[in-house]
Amino acid sequence: MSFLSSTALFFFIVLLNLSSFHASDGAQQATYIVHMAKCQMPSSFDHHSLWYDSSLRSVSESAEMIYTYNNAIHGFATRLTPGEADSLMTQPGVISVQQEQKYELHTTRTPLFLGLDGQNAGLFPETGASSDIVIGVLDTGIWPESKSFSDEGYGPIPSTWKGECQAGTNFTASLCNRKLIGARFFSDGYERDYGKINQADESKSPRDDFGHGTHTASTAAGNVVKGANYLGFASGTASGMAHRVRVSVYKVCWKSACVSSDILAGMDKAIEDNVHIMSLSIGGKSTSYTGEISMGAFSAMERGIFVSCSAGNDGPSPSSLSNAAPWITTVGASSIDREFPGVVILGNGKNYTGVSLFNGNALPAKLLPFVYGNYCSRGTLNPEKVKGKIVMCIKDDSVRTEKGEVVKAAGGLGMILANAAGSGEEVLADAHVLPVTAVGQKAGDIIRRYVLTDPNPTASILIRGTVVNVRPSPMVAAFSSRGPNTITPNILKPDLIAPGVNILAAWTGALGPSGLGTTSDTRRVEFNINSGTSMSCPHVSGLAALLKSVHPEWSPAAIRSALMTTAYNTYKDGKPILDVATGKPSTPFEHGAGHVSPTAAVNPGLIYDLTTEDYIDFLCASNYNLSLITIISRGNYTCPRKTHPAADLNYPSFAVNVKGSGTYKYTRTVTNVGGAGSYTVKVISETAAVKISVEPAVLNFKKVNEKKSYSVTFTVVSSMAPRSNSFGSIEWSDGKHVVASPVAISWT
Repeated sequence: MSFLSSTALFFFIVLLNLSSFHASDGAQQATYIVHMAKCQMPSSFDHHSLWYDSSLRSVSESAEMIYTYNNAIHGFATRLTPGEADSLMTQPGVISVQQEQKYELHTTRTPLFLGLDGQNAGLFPETGASSDIVIGVLDTGIWPESKSFSDEGYGPIPSTWKGECQAGTNFTASLCNRKLIGARFFSDGYERDYGKINQADESKSPRDDFGHGTHTASTAAGNVVKGANYLGFASGTASGMAHRVRVSVYKVCWKSACVSSDILAGMDKAIEDNVHIMSLSIGGKSTSYTGEISMGAFSAMERGIFVSCSAGNDGPSPSSLSNAAPWITTVGASSIDREFPGVVILGNGKNYTGVSLFNGNALPAKLLPFVYGNYCSRGTLNPEKVKGKIVMCIKDDSVRTEKGEVVKAAGGLGMILANAAGSGEEVLADAHVLPVTAVGQKAGDIIRRYVLTDPNPTASILIRGTVVNVRPSPMVAAFSSRGPNTITPNILKPDLIAPGVNILAAWTGALGPSGLGTTSDTRRVEFNINSGTSMSCPHVSGLAALLKSVHPEWSPAAIRSALMTTAYNTYKDGKPILDVATGKPSTPFEHGAGHVSPTAAVNPGLIYDLTTEDYIDFLCASNYNLSLITIISRGNYTCPRKTHPAADLNYPSFAVNVKGSGTYKYTRTVTNVGGAGSYTVKVISETAAVKISVEPAVLNFKKVNEKKSYSVTFTVVSSMAPRSNSFGSIEWSDGKHVVASPVAISWT
């Protein structure tokens, strides 16, 4: 899974061939997460940690606990050989011993783009309830000196807060304030896998040396900063989605990886600290709901904590998303109405527009010699042929800003970076160290033919700055991971999309904006522009915090429901939102319920609510055995003899996996949060091969919090079956509210 920001990709490539410590017998050790049935602790032990230690000592006298988990799961992390892990699994009270996983890390304009400007400011409180909400961000840490984390105008820290500010390398407890009220770091698991952290290279503390965590935290909840910009680009007033809420950071990602034992420890502490929202722009492919992020999120949900996660950056491949658990809000990425155009000018008189973020010394006011450098990998360019020229490079899986570094080191004056055949037309703005314009595949193919066939090719680059009110927008980002959901096809994922392309947010002071290291990029900026579902996730985290401040009684499921059922999937002219990858209308497998619309979500009319018991019943219906359910839920639970189908989970969307002709019946229950009234259903379907009927067609509500159920029957007409995906929606309206649920029909 790639992280789209060129900056962060440079620092967070997960190493697959890991070196490991070795036990004295020569067997290879690895980190394991051990799940314990806490309720089975023998009475001879005064505390569960003593029992855990005794269980571990029964298989290894030398093994040490890395972490003990009390909230996210019941259990501990330790280093064991495979044989010791197998032996531990046989001990009383041990439910599971799972090897640790490695995870990857997956703004001035967006508040206005989302309608959070002055005319709608009254929808959300500026003080009081809003400032009592805490967002916990699990990432690479924080740059506390950023103006985005100023506590000017903030009152006392909420009395319910239990967190702390943990000192470490280049970080003292005094760096926290009434805005940044908590900061912790978790490196024990990482150091067991990768060796001791080189503190001359990265800070063993909550300090963010790489920028990603500062960027995501400020996107979610950064304070208002006037005059924010990146080297003159995207100038304006920067603000997080929920700029009055508090922030607590949990540094769980380091230079080479984010390991699951550290992530789980961070989630464990965030729950204990009493955060209200948990934001994780981290992910990895999973085949079940027993991954550490999924299990930690379940525990958070159980305590009323809303968990938002990035869908991943493996689009446009289908079934590529991560963080698909139904108790997680899974966020895809979209573009906004702002671009940074750069124009490629060729010697044959043709011009091609791409994107550019360079604001250094301009190129000479003339056409320059133009050469082809292929992929511009390190060691491949001849300075004698490149010096003083524009170089064309082709995008591949390597770091984009590194190609510019290679060209500059060889004496090149500028670079044209073109998409290859598999990259399509999506181009992202990067903080290059020399003038660069990135272009899509079509323009790239034409430019390449010119530079390879013209006897005297010349070119130049014109950088045009910032352009707003770009249309159409939003569009689904090509890199945004997509459904169908491979774990449970009858649960539609992603849930929705939010801004994730070319997002301006706060940045670390320890690293240049290109992420190429201190010697290659000596620039320092307060704000940087990045792209990825890592950027879209904190948008939703911040919006969830706003909804929580207005509706403190709402559950995480209620907040997600409000965001989903009020999302939009058409432009103002009624035409469907487009997918950058295809240039065609996007579908619920790309955009979920649609693009988030926070001002509408404040008053959704109806919500689809869920309890912990509902999710456990869903696991039972999904044929999870009691051991797996105990691992996820951390308690004893017996599945009912008769379970509802997994598809009957009270989710605000419908995914129908058709396996043949016949009928498929789904049941949903809505809760009235909008006052007395009657809601009438409207069914939209793009195929006649599946008939959709809803019973009853009208829901009458007399009071707030009243619940009503309805059923949806999907009848497959076998003679008309298209054997391809089809889509639609089910909408309830009382004339004031439209409560919309997407429908996705796939064929097996």
